[in-house]
Amino acid sequence: MREKQIEEITFKNTSIILPAINETFSFEQTVDIILRTCDRRDLCELIAVVCERTTKECLAAIERAKGRCETEGIPFTVLWQERPYAGGAYQDAIDRCRGSHLVIMSTDLETDPDTVHELIEEEKKHPGDITTASRWLKGGSFSGYDRKKEILNFIFQHIFSLYYGVKMTDMTYGFRIFPTKLMQHIAWEELRHPFFLETALKPVRLGVQMHEIPTKWVAREEGESQNTFLQTFAYLRPAVRIRFYRKERILRQGETKESEERGK
Repeated sequence: MREKQIEEITFKNTSIILPAINETFSFEQTVDIILRTCDRRDLCELIAVVCERTTKECLAAIERAKGRCETEGIPFTVLWQERPYAGGAYQDAIDRCRGSHLVIMSTDLETDPDTVHELIEEEKKHPGDITTASRWLKGGSFSGYDRKKEILNFIFQHIFSLYYGVKMTDMTYGFRIFPTKLMQHIAWEELRHPFFLETALKPVRLGVQMHEIPTKWVAREEGESQNTFLQTFAYLRPAVRIRFYRKERILRQGETKESEERGK
């Protein structure tokens, strides 16, 4: 069944999800680099996700970026999130993506926008799989990362990869490109930052292949990170739990039956 599902997926274009709270110049720079480095034919749309906490300065930056996208002929949507927290913002946007694939990333430059076109090119080689950026892969790096978090991150990556039986170096990093249908069929549970780990674990449990490319992580220059040191330990709970999920627990209600019927 998995082979048949892969054959049905082709790469046409991608939706790029850009959540924002207090980013200004970094948001605009993120969009500028994406427009400069990506093939226009590969871009279906950009979706800026905002909430009541999003600052006026950030909203103004989003409007400027929207104007540049419209000039370039790239659809740009401002989406007010309904689900709470970071994971909720991505989930709201995932449900509305129109591209054959979608990219999750941040807009504070901690996810290098220069890597987006590389994710897209790698995904074109195996459109039924997932391509993820890795800070630990050879060629990747950290700059300005808290030393305690870096050590803990390294340990967690090895534990998670061994626990799930995969050869991945960066399972917690929220910088990936996915088939949109896959993401829309999965029942997401995590509303906070462990959502990024969940986007690796649930597809792995479904048998989806993960491909990694290196990227460089640089600490944000504006605003404050929403992912604190203590929140790092919150990744353990979903990691332990999801390992034993059945397929019907991973897919949205009704998707398991539909997937079985497609495989007949």
